[in-house]
Amino acid sequence: MARSADSTSCSANPGSAALSMLDREEYVEQAYLFKALLERGQQNIAIQDLLKSLQQEVLATSKLALALDYLSSELKHHGVFSTAMARLQHYFTPFQTFVVAEAEKERGRFDFLLALEILRREADYRAAGATRQGVFLYEFESLSRNRLGYDRGLDAIAADDIFDDPWRQWIITVRRQVGLVDIADMIYVRSEYFQKVQQQRGHEPSPDAGPTNTAVLFGEKEGRIAFANRRRDPLFLFAALTRHLGYPEVPRQKPADDTPQLIPNLLRRLERLEARLKLLEEEQQGGIDLNRLYKKP
Repeated sequence: MARSADSTSCSANPGSAALSMLDREEYVEQAYLFKALLERGQQNIAIQDLLKSLQQEVLATSKLALALDYLSSELKHHGVFSTAMARLQHYFTPFQTFVVAEAEKERGRFDFLLALEILRREADYRAAGATRQGVFLYEFESLSRNRLGYDRGLDAIAADDIFDDPWRQWIITVRRQVGLVDIADMIYVRSEYFQKVQQQRGHEPSPDAGPTNTAVLFGEKEGRIAFANRRRDPLFLFAALTRHLGYPEVPRQKPADDTPQLIPNLLRRLERLEARLKLLEEEQQGGIDLNRLYKKP
């Protein structure tokens, strides 16, 4: 199940480089897997039975069929997915493993269904032709919205094969500076828009700076949007990037729907009110007969 590089090469504009570390059909099948687990898992179907049926549904020519067999055996022995995904690093990305591991924590608050939806949307994005910029921003926003922890989360993102050395070094820099430096500023200074502004002001790049320290990672549009969202809530930055550049939107935790329980709760309250009214009527008509409340010996 080795990863294969996509034939699409990186263009001069860093914002338009479409990359894929697996064949497109693998990401399509992954998205189908996460969607099926999300939908059928809410129908009280055993996960073991669900994996067996999915083994018959996915393409036999895809590597996912073999991965499902290993996931099923690991689930029977350990009751979790993440340990098996960690051993299949050549198929599942470290970020996918990290998200599933966080959702499987016994004391964690991260919903497993939400984790599946996050992975489904990312797989759909990669199948459509993902860019490094879009993958990083989507995964970073997923960490931010769900408070999954930046240290281990960013390490998992940096370990993805889709990122080259300049990207990995910058992600490690973000890991050290997150919380101290605005993420919009970190994106802005690594964008083509920043280089353009510096040239307009007559500032030339220093010849002593190494290539990894001056690598342009984001396009002009990303830099412009990041500059417009400096000193603001980072969620506004992510929303603007999604609107203008079509990056995938991170799913949000849906509030609990109490509608199915609303009518039963109202009926129970009405029954209690009726009982109280009957007691009041009996008291006004001459007192409450307590004999009916006792059982005969």
